[in-house]
Amino acid sequence: MDFFLNLDDSLKWLIAEYGIWIYGLLFAVIFCETGLVVTPFLPGDSLLFAVGALAAGGSMNVWTITLTLVIAAVLGDAVNYHAGKFIGPRVFSREISEDATLIERLLNRKHLERAHAFFEKYGGKAVVLGRFVPIVRTFVPFVAGAGAMNYGRFVWFNITGAVLWVGLCIGAGWFFGNIPFVKEHFEAVVIGIIIVSLIPVGIEYVNARRAAAREVEQPASE
Repeated sequence: MDFFLNLDDSLKWLIAEYGIWIYGLLFAVIFCETGLVVTPFLPGDSLLFAVGALAAGGSMNVWTITLTLVIAAVLGDAVNYHAGKFIGPRVFSREISEDATLIERLLNRKHLERAHAFFEKYGGKAVVLGRFVPIVRTFVPFVAGAGAMNYGRFVWFNITGAVLWVGLCIGAGWFFGNIPFVKEHFEAVVIGIIIVSLIPVGIEYVNARRAAAREVEQPASE
């Protein structure tokens, strides 16, 4: 946890230890966060912000690291899409129990059918905006693949979303990361980024709980 909260110091240590290999390490982190459904917990937003701050200080070349991480994000989503396409239908068809987790409730046939219709109509918006929501960005390409979203459309919005997400987050770190107040309170800034980015997830969780409660109440009232 200290590693993630003190990302500036952690990245400085990694750069000192591994030099140019830091580009490969960061590529792997972003690729895993976007490409593997089992790693939605990785700190993409705050990591990109810290990378931008260090690049502004000369520790990394801002253009090289930005291009590297855009490629990582694009490839990660592409892998996730194909994983959803090949194993998604089986995952979504599983029966869920009453005490299932939120993720298990999301991964069922009913939501697959809704996702298919959603992506046919709002695919671009979902793929692009989903980039800026932790956890959600890990599942969006998986659901897109499972829901049979047209791959040509997905690729276009995947690239657009990756460029915007990586560019804006690294850009924010580049412009604001070396402000004295931010440097002195970097841990608090990272926590703030995490909290703000998780607000949409919290709202979705509350909405999902309310929807589940209404589904339980309806049969009882009938």
